Amino acid sequence: MPWWSWVVIWVVLVLALLGLLALFGFRLFRKLMAALDELGKLADKTDLLQRRAEDLREERFRPAVFADAGALRAAREQDLADRERRRQARRDSLVKRGKLLVQADPQQFSHLTRRT
Repeated sequence: MPWWSWVVIWVVLVLALLGLLALFGFRLFRKLMAALDELGKLADKTDLLQRRAEDLREERFRPAVFADAGALRAAREQDLADRERRRQARRDSLVKRGKLLVQADPQQFSHLTRRT
């Protein structure tokens, strides 16, 4: 084999290596750009979730031991009154529903009582 054939083989191999490096570099660049794009979207979502979390943040727990006894008593009485009001409303609706179930509309069953 002549000496120039080795040069041709090595030139082809080096060009193939450079071509593969360029291809891999381009693919790596595209993946990096896609990852940065997704990172930007993630930052936007994180920002949105942070704002919503701030909206939903509950008050800091404060033990009742440190609260005013009169205010606690008034709040408890209000809760009991609201609870009794809800119970009474439910009781009234159940009684009303029961009366509707027991009483029949005569017009509804007139076809059964008619004689021809």
